[in-house]
Amino acid sequence: MLSIVKHLSRRLTRQSALHLFITKNHAFLPETKEHIPMKIIVFGDIHMAIAEARRIPDITDADLLILNGDITNYGGIREARTILDEVLQLNKNVLAQFGNIDSPEINAYLEDLGLNLHGQAHLVNREVCIVGVGGSNPTPFSTPSEFSETELKKIGHTAFQQGLDYISLAKPLHKREIPQIFISHPPPFDTKLDRLRSGKHVGSKAIRSIIEQYQPDLCICGHIHEAKGQDTIHATPVFNHGMLKHGGWVTIDLNNSQMDVTLQ
Repeated sequence: MLSIVKHLSRRLTRQSALHLFITKNHAFLPETKEHIPMKIIVFGDIHMAIAEARRIPDITDADLLILNGDITNYGGIREARTILDEVLQLNKNVLAQFGNIDSPEINAYLEDLGLNLHGQAHLVNREVCIVGVGGSNPTPFSTPSEFSETELKKIGHTAFQQGLDYISLAKPLHKREIPQIFISHPPPFDTKLDRLRSGKHVGSKAIRSIIEQYQPDLCICGHIHEAKGQDTIHATPVFNHGMLKHGGWVTIDLNNSQMDVTLQ
């Protein structure tokens, strides 16, 4: 069974929240050096076209599916529910975040379902820490869920600090490195992954700054459909999965704290 430790109530102080995290989620777990291999599949820019997901190899057996934004086409909860119902029929182990094309109410809906990734960290199966930022930096189209660069940087900083807290607690118990995966709907600025067909770079400077500061082990982004591909920022490999209906997704095989990443 998938074990996901998600963010705790804002009513708790940081110290008491971390104490609750450790006692509720680790007191019953023996200290162990055993590693659990995991398969994680990440896709996004769905835009209501979910049929292609059924063609993803091993999707029903994956340990975690991550939906990286633009779940709908300017839709709300009803449309998001349609997509999530189909995805959950394939696999019950799901995290998701909204993209800039999705209504802000989808963020709250995912939170209510306990599936939300945006602006927070999740420790999954005691093997990997997933950090998420949804929405996007400003676009010329005034889409429903855009943030200023300042807001994106604050959201990302909060999520990474939460993830580092989780890792600092879990790592001594489980005697192993816990890699961080950063899932960002907007791509980092000035890379191969944020370039329009015209050649213009339209990614987020805040997302790039976050990657440079925290240097996660892997970053996966989307948003700019035509910029599907791979790049590197310092030591962090960064992938843009592209649109799902065009056959775009990323598969991560995690074993012994090492990741084998495949862009489809």
